[in-house]
Amino acid sequence: MVKKMYSWKSWWRSVSKNNFFVLKFGVSILLVGLGFALLYNRSSDFSSVSDTPFLENTQVSQPPLISLNSQESGDQIPSQGYEVKSIDSSGKCNLFVGDWVPYQGEPLYTNNSCSFIEEHQNCMKNGRPDKDYLHWRWNPLNCELPRLEPERFLELMKNKSLALIGDSISRNHVQSLLCMLSTVENAVEVYHDEEYKSRRWIFPSYNFMVSVIWSPFLAKALIFEDVNGVSTSEIELHLDELDQSWTKQFDTFDYMIFSSGKWFIKGTIYYENNHILGCHYCPKRNFTELGFNFAFRRVINNVFDYIVQSKHKGIIFYRTLTPDHFENGQWFSGGTCNRSLPSKGGEFELNEMDQYLRNIELGELEKALRKASENGVNLKLFDVTNLSLLRPDGHPGPYRFFQPFAKDKNGEVINDCLHWCLPGPIDYWNDLLMEMVKDTYA
Repeated sequence: MVKKMYSWKSWWRSVSKNNFFVLKFGVSILLVGLGFALLYNRSSDFSSVSDTPFLENTQVSQPPLISLNSQESGDQIPSQGYEVKSIDSSGKCNLFVGDWVPYQGEPLYTNNSCSFIEEHQNCMKNGRPDKDYLHWRWNPLNCELPRLEPERFLELMKNKSLALIGDSISRNHVQSLLCMLSTVENAVEVYHDEEYKSRRWIFPSYNFMVSVIWSPFLAKALIFEDVNGVSTSEIELHLDELDQSWTKQFDTFDYMIFSSGKWFIKGTIYYENNHILGCHYCPKRNFTELGFNFAFRRVINNVFDYIVQSKHKGIIFYRTLTPDHFENGQWFSGGTCNRSLPSKGGEFELNEMDQYLRNIELGELEKALRKASENGVNLKLFDVTNLSLLRPDGHPGPYRFFQPFAKDKNGEVINDCLHWCLPGPIDYWNDLLMEMVKDTYA
């Protein structure tokens, strides 16, 4: 069992009682910012379209800056997510409960054959020496999960569109999907925004459109960062306004995969009706501390309300949060993820922040599913949390960077224990996606 590296309760008490600690903490924030810039320096070789990187410069993990003073009820931390069963109430297999088992086959693509892999996820090119992490497959309990068949998937999605809406994990996911499907036909990019954060591709022979929409909060947010991705001021988040980057296109997509969560733990000022309501971690401001869980609940409730009232006739998935696997620290304090094999259930736990986020998203989704059914909206759970929790071996770690130990095998390297190597475990999210898409045709 991985021990928790911090206690937010004890941390907050110490801040309240010891002003000197606040000064020390301020210095630590500056150091975090420097590490942040080093970790998310820009890539220069992703695609023929642009030198701009595929992933935005976001933080890999958040330091313990959390005050959980929620003004809403129901934020008890679950011991380990929620109760799951291998067969759901309808008698169908629950694809999200199972284990990783040895797999002798090869990935559908290689790190050399796919041009969509952003170099920070190209672990083998960057020198990762082991390959065992490629030879495991997700095996749901009491049922089988077939591998994605790219040609059949494209046939099912002919003349349709799919959008992945969220943060950098959504982009990691879309890279995987494009790589798998491009074994049949190369995707052609037809759109990108100015910063290459939102993009769109088409598979011409199938008239199948795949989009990734950058919307880390799913709500209207002003994010202040310098060219290295270091925050220059608190985020300004409008809790009562959804992000038009996806709402304006909502009706044009046949399939959508929404996700959010990690960005809510950053320092943020909350607005409602264009007036400041409070904030989360804004020590230099005289605002009410509301806690990230307050804001996440408010926004995710608004997102689900929008979806269930939309009368949308396609399929909408909500993907649950993805845990990180830092051990012996966080990304800014020497944390690593050096494992080469999957773990077993109970070996890793969600940290307290992720437990809060998961509890909220599942609670709000449960209410939304009932309303969606009544309104004829096809909203579905896409739960990758538990299966991802069992794959501490699937992250780039130090191999986010090219040949990180070439000059010094004992050198200190910042690790990425949140995003996923490609190819890697995230490919199995697309196996799940195909099975759920097939289910809509059954």
